[in-house]
Amino acid sequence: MGYIFESPLLETLLKFFPMAAYRNLTLQCLTEVAALTFGEYYDLQFVKMYIIFMVQLQSILPPTTNFLEAYAKGSSEEQAFIQNLALFFTSFYKPHIRVLESSQENINALLQGLEYLINISYVDDTEVFKVCLDYWNSLVLELFEAHHNLDNPAASANMMGLQMPMIPGVGDGVGSQLMHRRQLYAGPMSKLRSLMICRMAKPEEVLIVEDENGNIVRETMKDNDVLVQYKIMRETLIYLAHLDHEDTERQMLKKLSKQLNGDDWTWNNLNTLCWAIGSISGSMVEEQENRFLVMVIRDLLNLCEITKGKDNKAVIASNIMYVVGQYPRFLRAHWKFLKTVVNKLFEFMHESHPGVQDMACDTFLKIVQKCKRKFVTVQVGENEPFVSELLTTLPATIADLEPHQIHSFYESVGNMIQAEPDPHRRDEYLRRLMELPNQKWAEIIGQARQSVDYLKDPDVIRAVLNILQTNTSAANSLGTYFLPQISLIFLDMLNVYRMYSELISTSIAQGGRYASRTSIVKLLRSVKRETLKLIETFLDKAEDQPHIGKQFVPPMMDPVLGDYARNLPDARESEVLSLFATIINKYKRAMIEDVSRIFEAVFQCTLEMITKNFEDYPEHRLKFFSLLQAIATHCFPALIHLSSEQLKLVMDSIIWAFRHTERNIAETGLNLLLAMLKNFQASEFCNQFYRTYFSTIEQEIFAVLTDTFHKPGFKLHVLVLQHLFCLVESVVMSEPLWDVATVPYPYPNNGMFIREYTIKLLSTSFPNMTATEVTQFVNGLFESREDLVSFKNHIRDFLVQSKEFSAQDNKDLYAEEAAAQRERERQRMLSIPGLIAPSEIQDEMVDS
Repeated sequence: MGYIFESPLLETLLKFFPMAAYRNLTLQCLTEVAALTFGEYYDLQFVKMYIIFMVQLQSILPPTTNFLEAYAKGSSEEQAFIQNLALFFTSFYKPHIRVLESSQENINALLQGLEYLINISYVDDTEVFKVCLDYWNSLVLELFEAHHNLDNPAASANMMGLQMPMIPGVGDGVGSQLMHRRQLYAGPMSKLRSLMICRMAKPEEVLIVEDENGNIVRETMKDNDVLVQYKIMRETLIYLAHLDHEDTERQMLKKLSKQLNGDDWTWNNLNTLCWAIGSISGSMVEEQENRFLVMVIRDLLNLCEITKGKDNKAVIASNIMYVVGQYPRFLRAHWKFLKTVVNKLFEFMHESHPGVQDMACDTFLKIVQKCKRKFVTVQVGENEPFVSELLTTLPATIADLEPHQIHSFYESVGNMIQAEPDPHRRDEYLRRLMELPNQKWAEIIGQARQSVDYLKDPDVIRAVLNILQTNTSAANSLGTYFLPQISLIFLDMLNVYRMYSELISTSIAQGGRYASRTSIVKLLRSVKRETLKLIETFLDKAEDQPHIGKQFVPPMMDPVLGDYARNLPDARESEVLSLFATIINKYKRAMIEDVSRIFEAVFQCTLEMITKNFEDYPEHRLKFFSLLQAIATHCFPALIHLSSEQLKLVMDSIIWAFRHTERNIAETGLNLLLAMLKNFQASEFCNQFYRTYFSTIEQEIFAVLTDTFHKPGFKLHVLVLQHLFCLVESVVMSEPLWDVATVPYPYPNNGMFIREYTIKLLSTSFPNMTATEVTQFVNGLFESREDLVSFKNHIRDFLVQSKEFSAQDNKDLYAEEAAAQRERERQRMLSIPGLIAPSEIQDEMVDS
């Protein structure tokens, strides 16, 4: 290492740097050197190299150069030079920037270098920008954290790498050093704010984009690279905003006024500015945010009024919607703005430009979820709550919307109604909300009573589907309060369900499997699925009131469960399984008496569908095991009454589930197994159950644990094994686990038997391991069984050392630790205002 600094190597490289032919290669060598770190030993040489480099750079590429233009027009060599320059600066600054803060001469060279890097960041090249952005993010985070921790000077000094002697009265010294450092970077940080605002990436919520031909269109596919870039830029801009709120606000408002007076008006300039304004939501104190947003929203609404042209209006509309959706706190505190914004959204719902209506409906939902109480309260200067006014004009508001947008609209209004505390008023609002779909429903049912064939018309089937979807959307936000509406249509809905089911079965019986793919059968099945989804949504969201279960579950037994059992496999809806899983999870022990009926209808026939192979009926698989898990968790006594043949079927199907390579199915199987093991342990049939299944379960769990395809299930495999090894040594197991008739040697206890059984089992599975290694591992399992962390680490070490796992990526074995790290990061982000957007935080309503 010393060779680099103690020989003339660096001088030679710096001599070659100004020569065009060697410039790029030399710069690459210097970048490698710049990234090296040796403590403080060679600091002076690093500074000297940097100073000489900066002098030479200014003659090659003057700081006044327009980098954006130079890069666009440059040859590939010249473009490569600017790319390499970005790499040099970022590689040098990451380890050595503090060395350059030591004297005024060095500081001047540092500020010049930062100026170069900011100019390079404007270059229109994604890879160059990524390199620069990565560095800016780390520098701004470092400056912010010191600023954030000023309350604890010692921690700040430590973090900033400031060499502070720990002597009394030095706290102020640290504070002044930190302030001095912030002032030093104030100029570059201000320019960096401008860069971030100008180049802000598109957030996920914005659906309107400019295509390659310069037309404004609806986004068809999410660009993940852009979303990742947005996340980093947003974080960087929030740190920058915290470092100087006034400068951030000043720059944004100045850019906005240039949009209004037309000096700087382009789609891109307005977009990036509004995305930047939306992205710093939550970072300001409320008073400043209010002042800032009053100006922003007023200017954007004015811009929308004065700008002509369909595309221009679409761009402005998308930006208004994005910004207002990011600031729920402001809207809650300013009713007039909230009302103006919502009426503006209603205006946009008539706008035929692709994407505008979708965005208007999305933003409406987002705002209502955060401000719902405002809409059911009579505001100052109003005669009635906004929701009542809205319901009067509802048919006109939704006249130009597509069905999926209408469903979103109904969910939004459902959220408002749900916030109404008065039951009579709430039911009246619900009646008015559902008036249109209910009129259509009554008309269809009336016609069907005269002639049942009316229901077979494809347009009528589509209308039924649409009505059900509208109901599901309202049920989703209203929960328990949807009861009057679902009671109104429930029995007719079950009759339609039964009739459509018979039509499907007849078609499939006559036309075979291919009939299930015809458009009419697909349409009929959509109605059945939506019926089940509506009932499931309502029961799931409704508060736990037993009378609701008693009202809705018995009438469904034959039309839904009986229908499932009678149908051909291809006509069975997997949603039936998830509906009954939801019902059992909701009403728990109250469902015990119905379990045998549910079992009879779905168990045998579903197992036959899903155990032929690992591929057919994927939806039925997962939902079947979710239903079994609900039964095992809440209605376990019903399982005890199964015959031994039926219980064997259940256990076989659980083993079959966790052997599955589909992660969701394997995970559900393992959770279900754990529920069964714990419940049987606490029951009177404990000895009998474990004598039959203990060794089989242990063998099967070890089989998946040691199979590299099942690594994601590691956490649950460990929990099952820990349960088994603790159980075998406990007093609960009072009878021998081995078969006394066939095993001549009487073991002193179950622990000894399982120890020997496990050693034999693993010796066969790992023939490349010695008997001593296997015995050591098994003894370790028994010794660490009471402590889950030690037990898990012991198993993980064993796996990682084995031949099968040693050459693989084993990150799934560390999934719990990774999840804990993510949670720590989330807590850190929550402690910094704005890092998690207010619109994403599930806050309790603070409406007055």
